[in-house]
Amino acid sequence: MKSYPSIEDLRAQARRNVPKMFFDYAEAGSYEQETLNANRDDMARLKLRQRILVDVDKRSTATTILGEPASVPLALGPIGLGGMMYGDGEIMACRAAQAAGIPYTLSTMSICSIEDVAGAVDKPFWFQLYVMRDRGFIKELIQRAAAAKCSALMLTVDLQVLGQRHNDIRNGLTVPPEIKIRNVIDIMTKPTWAWTILKGKRKTFGNLAGHVKGMENINSLAAWTASQFDPTLSWKDVEWVKSLWPGKLILKGILDVEDARIAVTTGADAISVSNHGGRQLDGAPSAITALPRVVDAVGSDIEVMFDSGVRTGADMMRALALGAKSCIVGRSYIYGLGAGGQAGVARAIEILGKELDVTMALCGVKSVGEIGRNVLAETDTQR
Repeated sequence: MKSYPSIEDLRAQARRNVPKMFFDYAEAGSYEQETLNANRDDMARLKLRQRILVDVDKRSTATTILGEPASVPLALGPIGLGGMMYGDGEIMACRAAQAAGIPYTLSTMSICSIEDVAGAVDKPFWFQLYVMRDRGFIKELIQRAAAAKCSALMLTVDLQVLGQRHNDIRNGLTVPPEIKIRNVIDIMTKPTWAWTILKGKRKTFGNLAGHVKGMENINSLAAWTASQFDPTLSWKDVEWVKSLWPGKLILKGILDVEDARIAVTTGADAISVSNHGGRQLDGAPSAITALPRVVDAVGSDIEVMFDSGVRTGADMMRALALGAKSCIVGRSYIYGLGAGGQAGVARAIEILGKELDVTMALCGVKSVGEIGRNVLAETDTQR
């Protein structure tokens, strides 16, 4: 995979490899995609401070995330339908992350189940949880994650209802794809993808099928979320999850300072400043513009992570400069998965790590601990 020098190159290959409905599912944001675009545009407006003639030999990107060592301040975030980008995709991604020495997060809406992944890897991974109407099932999911020795639970708190993604409707997204002429034609042009999927352990939602009544014949993500995601979700539910979960707890989806302050009182171990990659509230601020306000408010009280909009090592540098302790990526590694399975994910991680290392050198810093707002340039857009 060395022939892919950037995440954008992996993205282009994934687009060629993966059927349109699944590529678009990973790629697109909600509604008019204003927030998705703002994540990238606002990131690019942050300029880095170039330093020269500074001894930057013996650099290190090593750090800790939730108290555990990590080779890079990076974690692979939860991606629904990962196993539809490449057969056994969640297993492939987890193996690549663990080989690189960083955390991997399995989505509730994964194709491979918690047990599938746990049985295929050597180390603990994180599990991401949606709280649904069926609290009995949620309790069971938490117990399954604990039994699989997951080391952290990432509770997504910004999806009580689903932000509409127009492409999923246009494409008629189902898992597995329905036998329609346009789907058959698309898949016929992607034989490598089809072969990996055929060889994969599962063809539908591994954490749900067989565990939820009526789920056996539901292949529509939209139908499932419409019936099960719970608009009554509240802070009391966070406390309930905390009472059931024996390990570290991360709250993902914090954008507002007031919400961040409440999150601290729940006893969570970390929060992720995130707008769900621009896939929920369209018109919400970019995650990178929300980050410094949240860090200033609660950064001394709780570990602050960042996701939404990271495509390069320079982006990671920007987020770390504004106070994030680590970055969580989704699309950046899922492009690698679609481009080449485990090797593609490994390449995506390598690209981001090397880009961060070079960016650190050119900004005159040798360790992650030295990165602060001092690495940002004073420009008209940053005053």
